[in-house]
Amino acid sequence: MKSTIEKTVEFVKEKLEGAEAGHDWYHIERVWKLSEKIAVTENCNLDVVELSALLHDIADPKFHNGDETIAPKIAREFLEAQQVPEEVIQQVLFIINNISFKNRGELPAELPIELKIVQDADRIDAIGAIGIGRTFNFGGFKNNLMYDPEIQPSLNMSKDQYKKSNGTTINHFYEKLLLLKDMMNTGKGKELAQERHDYMLGFLDQFFKEWNVD
Repeated sequence: MKSTIEKTVEFVKEKLEGAEAGHDWYHIERVWKLSEKIAVTENCNLDVVELSALLHDIADPKFHNGDETIAPKIAREFLEAQQVPEEVIQQVLFIINNISFKNRGELPAELPIELKIVQDADRIDAIGAIGIGRTFNFGGFKNNLMYDPEIQPSLNMSKDQYKKSNGTTINHFYEKLLLLKDMMNTGKGKELAQERHDYMLGFLDQFFKEWNVD
């Protein structure tokens, strides 16, 4: 499977060339490394974990008019071309289809450990210093306001509301990022998330001090 992983790395790098900086190859690489770090603490299929981590954002719906069918289609075509067993392909596609924060309300009660691992890794990369950088980069990409004291965070949004939301970048911390620590699936994920969560709280304290010219 090593050669397949190497080919997948090459494929993803090429496919995501020029992507928005929060969802580019470097995001994929970090999620891949984090997934490996978590996987060694769990009993799992490492091939499924690695392939899913590498392909999880191959066509993020945010950049394809919300279409959630493109990524699984691209992933299946690639994996079939590499003669990956159908059982593995189905596991990878299940993770791609269910990893997203916006789909959390649609998940079955029992989740495979491989999904839990990659989901934790993806969410860990959304918080901490990297998460702050990614959030402001995407807010700029969308031309969203950085902050507006008159606009309150929208909590408990439905999937459709979340997909259509163009709130402020600071509100995104309260609508998603600060919630992720308590949504970790694995012990290692919880451990890694705590430090990054605390860093974001410190950042927000400083942000509001500067915003209010304290």
